[in-house]
This record gives sequence, C-alpha cells and structure tokens, in this order.
Amino acid sequence: MLSLSQDAAADALLDRDPLALLVGMLLDQQVPMERAFAAPAELARRLGVEQLDARLIAEHDPEGLVEVFASTPALHRYPKSMGGRVQALCAAIVERYDGDVTGIWRDAADGKDLFRRLSAMPGFGTQKAQIFVALLGKQRGVTPPGWREAAGNYGDEGSFRSVADVVDQGSLEKVREFKQAVKVAAKNTTKAAT
Repeated sequence: MLSLSQDAAADALLDRDPLALLVGMLLDQQVPMERAFAAPAELARRLGVEQLDARLIAEHDPEGLVEVFASTPALHRYPKSMGGRVQALCAAIVERYDGDVTGIWRDAADGKDLFRRLSAMPGFGTQKAQIFVALLGKQRGVTPPGWREAAGNYGDEGSFRSVADVVDQGSLEKVREFKQAVKVAAKNTTKAAT
C-alpha cells in the first residue's frame, strides 16, 4: 500500500488508480508532498467518481475544472494553472494512449524509453520524470531494463531523496531531512559565490 499522502483513503486511491498517482506526481510542486498526493482523492470526490478518468477530465469544461480545483480548500496553491496542467496531461493520455495511463509504462522497451514517454507528458520535466520512473520501479514493480539509470540518483537503492522513497512516516522524515540539507548546501554555495 502506498503511503504518499499519509491519509489512508487518499493513499488507497493512489494504490488502485494509476492516473491518480500520476496526477499526484504532477501536483507535487510548491506544496507539501502529502497535499499533492491527497489532491487526486479530493478531485475524484468533487467530480463524483470512484477513480479518475483521463477522458472525463480531458473533456471537462476548462473553466469548470478550474472551479473544481479552486473550491475551498483549493487542490493546489495554484489552482488555475494546475487545473490546466492536469487537463493537458489527461488530454495527452487520451491522444497518445487511448485514455489508458498504464500505456505510458506497460510496454516501455527499457528505462530510457519509459523516461522519454514520461518527459513527453505535459508538466513532466526531467526531474519529475526521473522521480516517477523511480517511484514506479521502487513501489509499483515497473522495472524495465535500465530503469534505475533512467531515474538518475532517484533510482539509487536505499536513498531518501524523493517521494519514490516514502513508504511510511519515518521515510518521509528522512526525505524531508535530505531535501533540507540540499537547500542549505545550495544556499551556502550561493553565499560563497558572492
């Protein structure tokens, strides 16, 4: 069972709904990880569905979807832009994979192919695609040849760098400590350069 939102019901949706997991990854920026990964369950509730449907979201009225994202409490710090990104992601899944999100990884030839497919999705840059490759490999059993290499440092075994390494409250704290250390090091490097 995934433990990314730290909420049993939201994590249960992430566990059974691969689109919810991908949407959570998309939303995981500029908000706490738990909030990003809890948002798909709230989105499903607001849309009146048991699990997310790429076609339903892609075809939703864009302004109406923004309202769904912006309703209190907002699903993200930036509900308008993130609502648009989720809709663009779902439209790409419909267009390229006939609405089946698992098509992104189901028949990927290798880790490079999986990374390429993910980074071609709206809202998925290099880092986000690498983290999702690591998440799929470490927690979902999606391990095409070369997946760890395609995930970069996020694929390292025994690391605590990202959401891919969060399996409980203790590992979440270790990931937060790592991220904080990276921020401090970057800040010190910037100060030393000036």
